[in-house]
Amino acid sequence: MYEFLADKGLRTTKSVWPLAGKEVPRIGGSTCEDPEYLRWTLNLQAQGFEIGYHLATYHTSSRDQTLRGLERFQELYGQFPRSMANHSGCDEGIYWGFDRLTGYRRLLYKQWMRLHGRGAHRGHRKGDPLFWGDICRDRIEYVRSFQFSDINTLAGCPMMPYHDPGRPFVNQWFASSEGAEINAFNRCVSEANQDRLEEEGGACIMYTHLASGFSEDGRVQARFAELMDRLSRKNGWFVPVNTLLDYIVEQRGPHDLLPAERRRLEHRWLAGKLKTGPS
Repeated sequence: MYEFLADKGLRTTKSVWPLAGKEVPRIGGSTCEDPEYLRWTLNLQAQGFEIGYHLATYHTSSRDQTLRGLERFQELYGQFPRSMANHSGCDEGIYWGFDRLTGYRRLLYKQWMRLHGRGAHRGHRKGDPLFWGDICRDRIEYVRSFQFSDINTLAGCPMMPYHDPGRPFVNQWFASSEGAEINAFNRCVSEANQDRLEEEGGACIMYTHLASGFSEDGRVQARFAELMDRLSRKNGWFVPVNTLLDYIVEQRGPHDLLPAERRRLEHRWLAGKLKTGPS
């Protein structure tokens, strides 16, 4: 999959778990303690892909484990991660679950999570054994938050990257476009949507799991390959998320999120999320 993306000139962000877990995960996968996997990710980094952080491992980690995971990341990749995405299977997520929201929207989503058997994410709660908010603030620049169905992420969240004064342990947040599995991804990056993104002069940050249907019998899924080939031939700038966000900040300057802006983001995200289930 990444060989295909590299051949098309598409450089993306690949998130990793630095440590192998000792518990059974709800959603698992390879970690950097697998030598072959580690060699592969280092090769991606050498090719210009960004290596991002997906928390310490694939299950809930204590503060000490989180610190060890970040230190291991630095040892392996030469720096602390520039960007990260919370993992839904880890309770130390930063401002995740219902804590992404405020007011009645928070209460509504909290009940929705309970119905689906999901608990709170506590990485930002001072005094909690899972708290690591101060570490996140000191070592990570960008954290992924809301995702939307439209291809033009920047149109849906024109203030990104932004700092949220009400969530001080994250330096800057960014949004993404929804493509968690192959069908959602292909719908989002359809030919018509690609052309519209180009016409609007927008920017797209796709959120996805490339293990979710993107290959068929050991080959890149045909429709995905067709769409990526078409996209690669456009006059676009295909870079990792930290490169894009750094550029936006350089051109526009930093942005502190206003209460009215947050309400609009929350309402739009929640309306879509209640259709698909919690994370």
